[in-house]
Amino acid sequence: MTGKNKIDVLIDGRNFTVIGDGSGEYIRGLAAFVDEKIKEMSSKNDKLSASMAATLAALNITDELYKTKKELNSLKNEARAPMEQYDTLVKQLEEAKIKIEKLENSCNTYKDDLLIINRENENLSRNVEQQNQALTLKEKELQESQKMIKKLQDKIFDNQIELIEIKKELEEALKTYESETNIFSKEEV
Repeated sequence: MTGKNKIDVLIDGRNFTVIGDGSGEYIRGLAAFVDEKIKEMSSKNDKLSASMAATLAALNITDELYKTKKELNSLKNEARAPMEQYDTLVKQLEEAKIKIEKLENSCNTYKDDLLIINRENENLSRNVEQQNQALTLKEKELQESQKMIKKLQDKIFDNQIELIEIKKELEEALKTYESETNIFSKEEV
């Protein structure tokens, strides 16, 4: 058995038995299309014989077939370039994926580095803050020490003045003593 189907169809009012590989539905669709084209030709010109209408319908169907083939070939040619570039595009896509993966890895590395730098920066900021606080305390201590030094300098100055006054008094007392001793010594003589 050849596997061919035997289908009865009606075209232009005549019965035909068609043997083909297609399904019955497909063959009936073809027959209906041919029948419609013949009726279309007959309706346009009443003077056409059945064979002339069938010939003109065949000519119109052939025209459609050639135009369709031409369009199909044009579409095939248009589709050929992208299909020929497919392997190149796939290769470029793979290269782009690898590049993206490398960039993502680099980005992740930079993010990790940035996190480490941020932590170090926070630690340094805390350290600077602690140093600033310690500096502020030392400055206060320095100011208090300077005040104490100033007080001590003032006290030394006051003591020096007092010492000078006592020295003067002592010199006067010595002069008075010497003059009294000299008076007593002269009286004894």
